[in-house]
Amino acid sequence: MIMKKVSLLAIATTLFFASCHNSENDFDAAGAFESVETIVSTEASGTLLQFNVEEGQTLQPHQFVGYVDSAQLYFRKEQLEAQIASTSSQVPNIPVQIASLQAQLAEAKTNLTRMNNLFKASAATQQQVDDANTQVEVLNKQIEAQESTLGIASTTLSKDIAPLQRQIDQTNDQLAKCRIINPIHGTVLTKYAEDHEVVMPGKALYKIAETDTLILRAYITGSQLTEIKLGQKVKVRTDLGANQYRFYTGTIYWVSDKSEFTPKTIPTKDERADLVYAIKVRVVNDGYLKIGMYGEMSIKQ
Repeated sequence: MIMKKVSLLAIATTLFFASCHNSENDFDAAGAFESVETIVSTEASGTLLQFNVEEGQTLQPHQFVGYVDSAQLYFRKEQLEAQIASTSSQVPNIPVQIASLQAQLAEAKTNLTRMNNLFKASAATQQQVDDANTQVEVLNKQIEAQESTLGIASTTLSKDIAPLQRQIDQTNDQLAKCRIINPIHGTVLTKYAEDHEVVMPGKALYKIAETDTLILRAYITGSQLTEIKLGQKVKVRTDLGANQYRFYTGTIYWVSDKSEFTPKTIPTKDERADLVYAIKVRVVNDGYLKIGMYGEMSIKQ
């Protein structure tokens, strides 16, 4: 009777440990959640006058979060605009400049017509007609010369304005770079600067990561490569404690083409495997997933 009890206890113990072992290894790959992290830096130099960023804050794409002192650039832009205005005021108004000559030409043409009519009526001489015609030709030449001179002056001044306008465009670009605009939707992980600090171009301001969708970087053995493909749906779980799990659906979107030694902290389906392949599974975050959290993946849904 005692022997039967011992045997039954041994069998129960064996089944318990086998059950635990199967539960712990009821997955095909394991790894940690990660995200694409972006370090946002300043493109301008000066004092950081405003910086509305805090760690843990969620930011939207194109959201304004601060600016670097741009007073000197603004003053430079005003100076360039004043130079352009001054130069533009010197550009001749050709129609106005030749208006008097145009009036004289119109009068000369009227006089020429009158002389031709008088000549036909034998009331004027050929000399008078020739003089009237010469007057029209002279005025036409004067107008052409004046237009050419004024045109050259206008072109020269326009060429003087062009580089000033390019400098304004450059200044506008520098002013735009003084504004700090968040590039992507995500959560601020680390803040590297504070208000009123002096920053230089390339100075890291904060690190942000997309957290709406996280990436489970897991590892599979060579024998499992034939069981997966890009775009494949897989089951992902995270530990809640006390043999409880939270389950998600993930999508495989990247498979490494090179094997590597098994990371010490990451178990695989075959614990004897020395070489494994990294894969990345995209998982929609319901708010419970965190960067660095451990997760397991099952190929079979």
